[in-house]
Amino acid sequence: MNRFINEKDYFHGKSECVGVLLVNLGTPDAPDTPALRRYLKEFLSDPRVAELPRIIWYPILYGFILNKRPAASALKYREVWTNNGSPLMSISLQQQKALQKEMEIRFAGPVKIAIAMRYGNPSIQSGLLKLKEGGAQRILILPLYPQYCAATTASTFDKVFDELKRWRRMPELRLVSHYHDHPGYISALADSMLRHWESHPRGQVLLMSFHGIPKRSLLLGDPYYCECQKTARLLAEELNLRAGEYRVTFQSRFGKAEWLQPYTDKTLQALPGEGVKNVDVICPGFAADCLETLEEIQQENRVCFQQAGGENYHYIPALNASAKHIQTLADLIQQHTQGWPETATHWNEASQQKRAEKTLQRAIGKGAKK
Repeated sequence: MNRFINEKDYFHGKSECVGVLLVNLGTPDAPDTPALRRYLKEFLSDPRVAELPRIIWYPILYGFILNKRPAASALKYREVWTNNGSPLMSISLQQQKALQKEMEIRFAGPVKIAIAMRYGNPSIQSGLLKLKEGGAQRILILPLYPQYCAATTASTFDKVFDELKRWRRMPELRLVSHYHDHPGYISALADSMLRHWESHPRGQVLLMSFHGIPKRSLLLGDPYYCECQKTARLLAEELNLRAGEYRVTFQSRFGKAEWLQPYTDKTLQALPGEGVKNVDVICPGFAADCLETLEEIQQENRVCFQQAGGENYHYIPALNASAKHIQTLADLIQQHTQGWPETATHWNEASQQKRAEKTLQRAIGKGAKK
């Protein structure tokens, strides 16, 4: 068996392009127990996600979690599943289509945008191979996690490296590690809030809920908590909010260990007792709506708040495929691909094709196949 992926059918003179791989966390193939078991097995087997010795973690994972959690998770996914599949997948496809159109306008040369999921399908492997087959010799990896976290961003890079180390011909590679303070991203979040307030009564408090991670990760040097705080501060400044008008919380904790605090659900349960009966909730760390926003935040946490005496609860959707979000992602791509030939204004398709034909003829002269 070959150790590397060979290209026996490679032909000289093949046109090249820049490739961009958009990566999100992932989604099961269907809202049923078998699909959730496959998805959770891949997700929870990642050592970046569960930082425990395998001898301790695997008996818990295989003996308890994968026997109990898939059925419960499948019920939750059914609450948000659409005719187009999972919301995350549907929105990711919209983002890919919009960005493809935008980058074709911005770049003089050819560009291909592909999507991938860290867990589930389409896989990072399939996304990279799709770009390779399309002629991408320069690839930008853009994880759609504004705030860097080892369990998300670094895990994505791990999977990319695992795949590329199998390739005989490696592409040029660039990585976007975070964009938590990018002016376009902050502006897009602020615009989303302002548009909401134009058509809805403004809540007494804006709750900015980020996905949680174990507190241990922060103590070991993960910058995620700090980047969430900076995003929140910049967004509050953009919206001219005073200190008491917004709060930063963390959702989706799992297991018995302490996670980043304050917790979103506990905060929402406490707010009515503090006289806050009207609240707006936004999740700045999610580039696309998914189970954690549509079911956990929009549904479960609404119930927590109202059962505690709250009255008006508004969830502001993720940036998804909004025009300002697509412009921000396009700005990031343009920023991180500077210097690559396809981005140059002097790119000329005809001259590039002529060069490719000359390369082919020279190769044929040396015995290469057509």
